[in-house]
Amino acid sequence: MPTLIELQNICVTYNQKHVLDHISLTIEQGKITTLIGPNGAGKSTLVKVLLNLLKPHSGVVSRAKNLKIGYVPQKLKLNETLPLTVERFLKLAGRFSASEIQQALRLVGAEHLLHNDMHQLSGGENQRVLIARALLPRPQLLVLDEPAQGVDVQGQIDLYALINDIRSRFQCAVFMVSHDLHLVMAQTDDVVCLQHHICCSGTPEAITQHPEYLSLFGRQTQENLAFYQHHHNHHHHDLSGNPVSGDGDHCHSHDHGHHQHD
Repeated sequence: MPTLIELQNICVTYNQKHVLDHISLTIEQGKITTLIGPNGAGKSTLVKVLLNLLKPHSGVVSRAKNLKIGYVPQKLKLNETLPLTVERFLKLAGRFSASEIQQALRLVGAEHLLHNDMHQLSGGENQRVLIARALLPRPQLLVLDEPAQGVDVQGQIDLYALINDIRSRFQCAVFMVSHDLHLVMAQTDDVVCLQHHICCSGTPEAITQHPEYLSLFGRQTQENLAFYQHHHNHHHHDLSGNPVSGDGDHCHSHDHGHHQHD
């Protein structure tokens, strides 16, 4: 797969402390990469470097030519005194036609929200609208900062499945910051564990066994590990949020460890 962004020995320093300490990272087209780490580990700073909002103090950032990035922020502050429908909010994203806006909402299962008030959306609905906005320019890379924050567990499962569907449909790369390890592990290709430097990186299966991961997130007893059972014969949701049956002939189970919230 083509490389979209490559970071080589990136350092960002504040007050003589390395917030990012010699970070090397490759983001490839078609892959989902999830960034994890405790609060204050430098995750937001790394996202700013990826989005070209922050120039590192040293190191090299290489980007594919004319790379289009869609960004879903962790929180969006809207002026609650101003009336703002979903349609109007998406029109503010650029010169996109009404049909393009409807199609973006349809992709995330939120077409029915077109005339709803942005201030009245649930956490899950708000995230779907933000993802629709990020998809309008058809990005090659989708960056999501804590996309499941403020969303209930079923909503998180559906949201991660939606992100996986978008990756499959558009063959874009996805870079996610997440705390919801037990849910996100089933929908990611690679995990990068950050504590100012990269402690460990690799597949979810490898990461959850890594000593540095365990020291950061705590080894819990076998009984407390809520293993994520990924069965293809349970109900999934399609892009419109409707339940669909999976392939009952295949069943995969991934043993992925939880961690407690920071």
